[in-house]
Amino acid sequence: MAKVVGRYGNDRQHWVGDGFPVRSLFSYNDLGAHVSPFLLLDYAGPHLFEPTSQRRGVGKHPHRGFETVTIVYEGEVEHRDSAGNGGVIGPGDVQWMTAAGGIIHEEYHSPGFARAGGPFRMVQLWVNLPAKDKMAPAGYQGILKADIPVVKLPNRAGTIRIIAGDYRGTRGAARTFTPINVWDLGVNAGADVNLDLPAGHTAMIVVLTGHVTIAEGQEAGEAEMVLLDREGGDIAVHADGDARLLVLTGEPIDEPIVGYGPFVMNSEAEIRQAAEDFNSGRFVVAAT
Repeated sequence: MAKVVGRYGNDRQHWVGDGFPVRSLFSYNDLGAHVSPFLLLDYAGPHLFEPTSQRRGVGKHPHRGFETVTIVYEGEVEHRDSAGNGGVIGPGDVQWMTAAGGIIHEEYHSPGFARAGGPFRMVQLWVNLPAKDKMAPAGYQGILKADIPVVKLPNRAGTIRIIAGDYRGTRGAARTFTPINVWDLGVNAGADVNLDLPAGHTAMIVVLTGHVTIAEGQEAGEAEMVLLDREGGDIAVHADGDARLLVLTGEPIDEPIVGYGPFVMNSEAEIRQAAEDFNSGRFVVAAT
């Protein structure tokens, strides 16, 4: 049976641009290789936005060396980038952006959501890339809710959406560079769920809503992450009320992690090169 290593959370919210009030639930700055291949997770919201005619969000900014995974639960997000990709995602949809060798992108509330206003809640996860892929071409996967496989949990405990990886033979919708699982669980009140986690993987259970008890008595509530050991095996989860969980597992990338703002590479020299490339205009020019 998998064992709990620690519980982490953050009750301090900060704004990213003027559209994303986030809490960073974990980061490589604090936990380093313990969370590899994942780098950080920002939980935006829940927040109620008033209607507006203004654009809310984050303007053009660069990334290099990793991927961003945006999962929307409430509201709508519009993406555009310098590789010519773009789209709008709503509740249940996912944007999987591969920055890799370099990309400039922007994220805003969709015009329709901005005009209407309403509740907003989303997650953005950063996934590291191995050194051999850090300078690969940039890419984008716009994954709609209808494209994500859904499996019913035993005993009417709830459902699991397989965004990436594999769950008991059902493959997820996303393409990944290294073996990872991203499972989105809706667990019913009072239900018990047993999850089989891969041996050797970093494994985390992120509680987005509700309150759960994990393994032998470890409690966790909204906006908390429980880190598990890498031995793998079953982990028992009991939902005290209706709960929304994000389960993350991944094969660790055993390489140095050097980050500076929007760049995550393997050395200080690579970070300096990324900054020089961006400041000199050698990143891909933003698409019109």
